[in-house]
Amino acid sequence: MERPDLAAAIDAAAEALVGVLDSAVSRHRLVVSPTQLRVLALLSARPELNVNRLAELLDVVPSSASRLCDRLEAIGLVRRTADARDRREVRLIPTAAAEALLGEVRSRRHEAVRAVLERMPARGQQDLLRALVAFGQAALVVESANAKARSA
Repeated sequence: MERPDLAAAIDAAAEALVGVLDSAVSRHRLVVSPTQLRVLALLSARPELNVNRLAELLDVVPSSASRLCDRLEAIGLVRRTADARDRREVRLIPTAAAEALLGEVRSRRHEAVRAVLERMPARGQQDLLRALVAFGQAALVVESANAKARSA
């Protein structure tokens, strides 16, 4: 019996997960695009972000990131504020409305994932949890090594 390709299996599972997550959100009309939603999630997770760093994370030029933020600011989901330590730096802050939107999206996604998990046997759920924790820990080690290599 041939051993399954673990990387291919993970890739397929990731595709299935993305499909479940996208479906959970796409059934509801959101005021933002998937890219704008990603920007809001990044800003929420990293309160120190400015436009240049956001552009790096999105792998776009700063002017594109700035236009994205302009649109989010126009609909009340982002505000720009001067950094307390360096007034020349402008921080991007998600508004309370953005945090509420992110919470709603997160809740919908969690419910969609729970529906899939309920179709799995309890043992499979436990095995999946252990595997995901181990994968996350290994990914942190790889990311740390990559960050050290970039800074060298």
